[in-house]
Amino acid sequence: MELNLRPLHDRVIVKRLEEERTSPGGIVIPDSAAEKPIKGEVLAVGPGKLLDDGSVRPSDLKAGDTVLFGKYSGTEVKLNGADYVVMREDDIMAVFS
Repeated sequence: MELNLRPLHDRVIVKRLEEERTSPGGIVIPDSAAEKPIKGEVLAVGPGKLLDDGSVRPSDLKAGDTVLFGKYSGTEVKLNGADYVVMREDDIMAVFS
């Protein structure tokens, strides 16, 4: 799948990864009761943060990274029937190794 969306500056495009929808007791949790996933895969990364002196600090992220971000971070975008989140690199709390 080709993503026809290029993030600018320090923004990244993330696809949320679906969380387990079964409780530890084996009960299936319906979509309406489930919380938004806070884990996702980075699909595209902008060139970096533009600093006050005009230089660019490159991003620490790369496409393919699995990241942890805030529940309400970023802006949700629907493109070609798929849901994505566009957020600043600062909104990402950690990268899974």
